[in-house]
Amino acid sequence: MKEDEIRQRSAFNRYLALVAEDVRKIFTNRDSFIQIDCPACDGKNHQFQFEKLGFTYVLCPNCGTLFVNPRPPLKLLTDFYTKSRSAKFWIHDFFKPVAEIRREKIFRPRAEHIMGALPELATGIIGDIGAGFGLFLEELARFWPAAKLVAVEPSAEMAEICRGKSLEVIPCFVEDVQGWDGRFDLLTSFELFEHLYDPSEFLKKVRHLLRPGGRLFLTTLNGEGFDIQVLWEKSKSISPPQHLNLLNPRSIIMLLQKNGLVVEQVDTPGKLDWDIVEGMYREEGIDPGHFWKLVAEKGEPAVKDDLQAWLSQSGLSSHMRILAQKVD
Repeated sequence: MKEDEIRQRSAFNRYLALVAEDVRKIFTNRDSFIQIDCPACDGKNHQFQFEKLGFTYVLCPNCGTLFVNPRPPLKLLTDFYTKSRSAKFWIHDFFKPVAEIRREKIFRPRAEHIMGALPELATGIIGDIGAGFGLFLEELARFWPAAKLVAVEPSAEMAEICRGKSLEVIPCFVEDVQGWDGRFDLLTSFELFEHLYDPSEFLKKVRHLLRPGGRLFLTTLNGEGFDIQVLWEKSKSISPPQHLNLLNPRSIIMLLQKNGLVVEQVDTPGKLDWDIVEGMYREEGIDPGHFWKLVAEKGEPAVKDDLQAWLSQSGLSSHMRILAQKVD
């Protein structure tokens, strides 16, 4: 898999340019921003790292979490996601053109992984938080036709898309879901965690929605992943105001345990770290450092493949996958 297959560079850069415009329009009152403790370990001492689009990123020396602090109030974030020009561009111009290749390269393998890891849930109640276009649930339905599949999706437009695919829809943010406590056998959350205003509140709600023994399966960014560490403030994964929380394998375990979930697995099966770094160097003129320029210019394809495999196996890919369980 290559980066340009799942996100076209020109469309992605146009999206980021629109985000910058929306930030200037929506986040005008920086005095309303709120100081927080570390979202993972509640640490109070933070080290300044950099500013991006006027948002300050700090690092927690206790657990290594990189996060936005102070952060904008929830209302402004909601306005950004529901009213901004960039949000509409993301749906219609960025995601839709690559939806089917993402189905093949991302969502189908996820469904296959779930099927293999948790075969006992084939007839269970499964909810996808932030279901978007419903691609993951569609793919899961191919393997588990007897499962009850529920899309938790606050976007009215995407909720309607999910209904058109005969999925049951809960049309709100997961924190606002009512009447489903203790019912879900599995909740999934893909590339959502880094966006959350309050990760602990999200996890508390997830725990209430899961039955005893139920699982949470999520993917999110690893702030200690290779491409993020090499590119740092130039990384497109460090993208405010969307990406507020960049945890790592250690800190996400702390956070899940703090909120009553037992971690069963954390790994980093990413495939794009090197491709992202090389693409930023070759296509956008970003300097990754002398050594990585040398690898880009003179490294054989097999060397680059071996590097990516080592990053994934060593917990150093920026794509992180977690399985946790509610145990009472």
